[in-house]
Amino acid sequence: MNILMQEIYKSMYDLSESPGENITARFLFRSDFSGFKGHFPGRPILPGICKIQAVLAMIEKWHKKNVCLTEISLAKFYIPVFDNQEIIISSGKPDKISDQMNIRASVTGGGKKIAELQLKLTVK
Repeated sequence: MNILMQEIYKSMYDLSESPGENITARFLFRSDFSGFKGHFPGRPILPGICKIQAVLAMIEKWHKKNVCLTEISLAKFYIPVFDNQEIIISSGKPDKISDQMNIRASVTGGGKKIAELQLKLTVK
């Protein structure tokens, strides 16, 4: 696992599963998070790819298996995420646990929609 993904895992807390359909995790990316380096000096903004990787980390921790991103079907980013800002990622559970998963995830923070993602994953 690369250093960035390790840091994303460390930024995740409060992984939960609702009795219905959702998996939810909270993330807090501190100012020393390496994803902020160079994006943008003096005003760090969490890169979109880090939000996508956070979804992967959440699914891996819930599924207890490594996954690989095979396709980004949709990635809409509405507002930026700054350092030390909590975000909540929520995803529907895959209907069937298999080698292929289609994931729809939303990213929110402070009561606002931050991003919508649709990802295709393969279980490693």
